[in-house]
Order: sequence, then C-alpha cells, then structure tokens
Amino acid sequence: MNRYELIVFDWDGTLMDSTGHIVMCMQQAITELSLAPLDNKAVSHIIGLGLNEAVQTLYPDIDSVTLNQLIAGYKRIWLENPHHTPLFDNAKSLITSLNQQDYFVGVATGKSRQGLNKVLQSTQLGPLFHATRCADECHSKPHPQMIEELMTFLGVRPEQTLMVGDTEYDLQMAHNAGADSLAISHGAHGIETLKACQPRAIVDNLYQVEQWLNDL
Repeated sequence: MNRYELIVFDWDGTLMDSTGHIVMCMQQAITELSLAPLDNKAVSHIIGLGLNEAVQTLYPDIDSVTLNQLIAGYKRIWLENPHHTPLFDNAKSLITSLNQQDYFVGVATGKSRQGLNKVLQSTQLGPLFHATRCADECHSKPHPQMIEELMTFLGVRPEQTLMVGDTEYDLQMAHNAGADSLAISHGAHGIETLKACQPRAIVDNLYQVEQWLNDL
C-alpha cells in the first residue's frame, strides 16, 4: 500500500526545464522598462512565486504602475516566444507510472492558469493530472492554499500528501499545509537552500524521485 495518496508537483524547474527561458523573458521585460538590471541568479530565485510576489521580491520599492507594466510585459514576451522548453528526463514516464499505481497526481505552480494550460497541452500531460492549482487562482507559495485546495478536492489528508519541488517556496508551502516534501536539485534553488527547508530527502532528478517512492 502506498504511503502517500497524493503526489503534488511543482512545474517550472521540477517537471519542465524552463528556468532559463523564464529568466530570459523576465530580463527582456526588465530591459524594455529600463529598470535597474539584475543578474540571472537573482531572477531565477523568484521562480515559483506568483508574478506579483516575484516582481515585488525583485524590486521591493516598485510602484504599482510599473509593477503592472512589468507583469504585462513578461506575460506578453513569454506567450510570444514559444521556445521549446523540454520536460526533464523521465517526467512523462513518472507521471504515467504514478497514475498506474493509483496515486492522485496534482500540480501546484507559480504559473498562471493560461500558462499552465498551454504547457499541459503542448506536453500532452494534462489528462494525467487529477487536479491543478495556479498562482492566479490562489495565494502565492509559500502560502498553503494551493495544496490545501488540492487535498480538499481529492479528499486526501495532509499526512497522505507529498509535494515535489525545486524551490524553498515549494517546500515551505508543503510544511505550511502539514504535508511532506521531497526536494529536487535540478531546478532554480541550490542544495543549501533546499536543505534548510528540511524536506524528507533531496534527489537529483526525476528518476530518483521514482526510485525514492518505490523504496518507501
């Protein structure tokens, strides 16, 4: 019998190798508005947050007009640049296998609903997820609302839920919801940042996620 009933995945940096593309789109939006330049590491660190929270983290003193302009610019650039951002190796196989093993599988992402729907369609993974929640439908990570809504919708308790993510925001969200977390190191945040959140374990890739679950 599975220890967990619900496995929730972050999207960017966890299932999809999209960190570089997100950083490029945000840097282009920043340049268009002639805002103070930021290095790529600073930009990548906000991946996982909702766009409002991400921009406010990058520019704490930003006024509301410029904030909205930067968000709109990022969205436009992202949607106008259909860059092929591949799934990480074993992503489709892992999600398919979890379905076959009767897990509930969900997504909790900093993406907008429009953005998530686009990649769920392009990757053909959409039908494999039982429920998904996005940052424009809920409070941004690390607030627990996304996981809480998934658990409520699927009738699963916190102790039966595992969050798999690549950022401290994912792991903190799981903790705030009373769920377990599994960190993956191939995304936006470094090992030391992930360790500080005290996940059940840290793995290097999606093959190791599958092995870790099989070893439970």
